[in-house]
Amino acid sequence: MDGNGRWAEARGRPRLDGHAEGAESVREITRACREAGVEALTLYSFSTENWKRPPEEVAGLMALLSRYLVEERREILDNGIRLNAIGQIDRLPAPVRLALQELMRASRDNRGMVLTLALSYGGRAEIVEAARALARKAATGRLKVDSIDEAVFGAELGTAGLPDPDLLVRTSGEMRISNFMLWQCAYAEIVVTPVLWPDFRRPQLAEAFDAFARRERRFGKTGAQLRGPP
Repeated sequence: MDGNGRWAEARGRPRLDGHAEGAESVREITRACREAGVEALTLYSFSTENWKRPPEEVAGLMALLSRYLVEERREILDNGIRLNAIGQIDRLPAPVRLALQELMRASRDNRGMVLTLALSYGGRAEIVEAARALARKAATGRLKVDSIDEAVFGAELGTAGLPDPDLLVRTSGEMRISNFMLWQCAYAEIVVTPVLWPDFRRPQLAEAFDAFARRERRFGKTGAQLRGPP
């Protein structure tokens, strides 16, 4: 969800105004995905690198997150959404962390869309932590090294139990994935839009879905194999 700061700066407004407007996009896109029957939606909300931003901006982002968890609680519960989070959650301020964990507990039995917030998240850090967890198991004899395959490794990631992404939408026109789900996005279709996140709403989501629908997903096979015999 990139471009909040640039959206605000282009209008001569504080960067936090852009983040606040971006929160409105979060609400609209979450509702639209739920209505469309999306199984799992993951929002890259705050990266491990974002801690390097000015302290006042980080504090403002944490305040926005805290407010979101309060204001969207009813909608999440009423619409059968299960809230999930990945990343270094222990680094979040205590009030934010506790509110997040409470809403995750309250929504854990919901069977609708899974809404995952990637908070203090980094794909490389996630992979390193998974490797450490497997190494600890191997060192204590709970795991045989030769038994480690993609499924075993994936089970140690924060996204264990979630499907790998089918579609990755990158807003603001940046041509990179910025340390997001490096393992899980191996076969994700990528749609890059120049639209800044605060302006990314239902019409832009529909365009991304349309672009995805036109892709031929081969997973290593040829197009002829997918189409089958004539």
